[in-house]
Amino acid sequence: MAANPYNYSYIFKYIIIGDMGVGKSCLLHQFTEKKFMADCPHTIGVEFGTRIVEVSDQKIKLQIWDTAGQERFRAVTRSYYRGAAGALMVYDITRRSTYNHLSSWLTDARNLTNPNTVIFLIGNKSDLDAQRDVTREEAELFAEENGLIFLETSARTGENVEEAFLETARRIYQSIQDGSLELNAAESGVQHKPSPIKVGNEEGQPADRNCSC
Repeated sequence: MAANPYNYSYIFKYIIIGDMGVGKSCLLHQFTEKKFMADCPHTIGVEFGTRIVEVSDQKIKLQIWDTAGQERFRAVTRSYYRGAAGALMVYDITRRSTYNHLSSWLTDARNLTNPNTVIFLIGNKSDLDAQRDVTREEAELFAEENGLIFLETSARTGENVEEAFLETARRIYQSIQDGSLELNAAESGVQHKPSPIKVGNEEGQPADRNCSC
């Protein structure tokens, strides 16, 4: 029998942000489909993907919104920041301009999401190290100065892609456990899916056969 597609306990909303061409859609596709899209078209507005992962023995459905990087779509994509529990902010290690624009993306993320949103800085295209234009050290310093988590990834090879999405989920789950994120609040980006009410016992009989009400 196929696995139940609704077998999860939590829903976390993610957004992926960053300049056009940094590989946001390719990262999403690599994470959800385990494949690299060689000719990945530029996103118009937003695209969407989902995947169920496991964190601390809990099954969590990630709802991931991949936003367009072009300036002309910013007014549209900003509306998707609200209620995001996790934000993956991506730049291209071979294009310094995409790194230089991170402060603008971070300002939007901080202004439009809740204070406990987990923001993960991703330097994509690590497989093109020979063409590197941004050092790992300066990106690590930027992340440290701004309280971000940082990894370099490759959507082409899959390097660190899984870890980036999963570590974001772990941080969000920890925020739920310590009370920083309020479950089911619209701005938190996390929902708890309650277990179905059990009616009767395993044989399908009423739960209390001695009930005389």
